[in-house]
Amino acid sequence: MTSSDSVEAHPAIASLQEMIRLRYGARDLTSFPKIQARQILSGGHRSRFRGRGMDFDQVRIYQPGDDIRSIDWRVTARTQVPHTKVFTEERERPILVITDLRGSMFFGSQQLKSIIACQVSAALAWAGLNANDRAGGIIFGQQKQIEVKPRRSHHSVLQFIHGLQDYSADLLSVQSSNNKSPENYSLAKIFEESRRFTLPGSTIFIVSDFVDLNKDCERHLFELSRHGNLNFCHIYDPIEKQLPPPSTYAVFDGTNQALLDTSKGDIRTRFENSFNSRELLLKQMSEKLSAGLISFETTNNVMNVLRRAYGKKRSS
Repeated sequence: MTSSDSVEAHPAIASLQEMIRLRYGARDLTSFPKIQARQILSGGHRSRFRGRGMDFDQVRIYQPGDDIRSIDWRVTARTQVPHTKVFTEERERPILVITDLRGSMFFGSQQLKSIIACQVSAALAWAGLNANDRAGGIIFGQQKQIEVKPRRSHHSVLQFIHGLQDYSADLLSVQSSNNKSPENYSLAKIFEESRRFTLPGSTIFIVSDFVDLNKDCERHLFELSRHGNLNFCHIYDPIEKQLPPPSTYAVFDGTNQALLDTSKGDIRTRFENSFNSRELLLKQMSEKLSAGLISFETTNNVMNVLRRAYGKKRSS
């Protein structure tokens, strides 16, 4: 088995082949949140701008200044009143996926949060490309980041997916090392860095466990929301929401092992309150910023959750 094969088969590293296969399931994700597009480029979404473009909008009475090439001669002949065709231009809506692959994502009772985050990010990038939009993203690891500029190109999405696999592999390496270095990025820092990379009119997806979400993040999120349509993809493990039944469990962080006694009521209460407080803060921020919010438990099938949110049968 080659080194690339061993990476592909490792359960703690996002599978490149699996993320590529998500391209086909992502074809169903056609109902992204609607926003007013601002990019003056060809794309797959209507905007409020009027002009000579791809989509026919309506026929109305001719007005001074209308392009004579747009006159609808059939309607004009039938009504004896000059009528002109009005077209709705298509404007681009870049898809930007911001993926958090810091240390807290290396956790899971069945699947790692980092694996789910990579699958969600890959599916969203493919969905953007399938919608004829530019797709790209930013991946944040323990101490570094990689930026893939949104492009209408399979190579761009594949570059992003390769980055997801590489950063999930780095996360395994860091967590397994005895020489752990402090993280360079807080969640607030991630949002601040992302602001410099976000194009106006973008649909922005933030894929994270939001473990260090706080009021300091709000200012940067507000600035991101001004650039386009903001969406939170919250990744969590069921153990984070509720500790397992009362007993003593061995827990391992990649280096150290300890025993966790879940029979103590105060521990269970503090643990559950911590998750509930973070979830409530995320909901409050999403409402305040008019942002979308989707929750992914690590036991969920990623595509099933995304289809419920953005599938073809979603009512508008």
